[in-house]
Amino acid sequence: MVRIKICGIRNKEDIQIMNKYKPDYIGFVFVNTSKRYVDIDTAYNCKMALNKEIKAVGVFLDADISSIINIVKRGIIDIIQLHGNEDSGYIKNLKDMVDIPIIKAYREDANADYLLLDNVNPGSGKVFDWNKIKTTKKYFLAGGININNVLDALKLNPYAIDVSSGVEVNGFKDEKKVEEIIRMVRKYEG
Repeated sequence: MVRIKICGIRNKEDIQIMNKYKPDYIGFVFVNTSKRYVDIDTAYNCKMALNKEIKAVGVFLDADISSIINIVKRGIIDIIQLHGNEDSGYIKNLKDMVDIPIIKAYREDANADYLLLDNVNPGSGKVFDWNKIKTTKKYFLAGGININNVLDALKLNPYAIDVSSGVEVNGFKDEKKVEEIIRMVRKYEG
């Protein structure tokens, strides 16, 4: 079964939609240059309102390890997603300090639990060349996925589909789009 992650959750309205349609994962973006950035207190309040069956992923870009550990210890996230230049030593240090899975974007790393394949400009809604996918590691597939191309994405056998802009209207999560893409992923039998 392919899983689905809805990334870029920013408020209680988003959480209400997530609780209604129950993706496997949601994502909080802790990168302050992102238009989907969420501060720690807002993420905490959202997590407290989130259905316990849905795992929260924290997205970081070359963050200080101590700030990630603080967010983990507060119970805000269940999984760490690293989107920057974090090297194997950084990932190993982080893994030694927290006991939750780590997703590494763009390149495989023995210390990471999953790989995330995305466009070089994450959150842009642009698809990258899926023909270049060559990995044996379980991976999350992101980058411009929406209801028009999700079935093609599913044929690539990802561990999870990762969607953000593909379920938005005017920069905000759209309930109908969220419902439709989750339904399509749940119905898919590859």
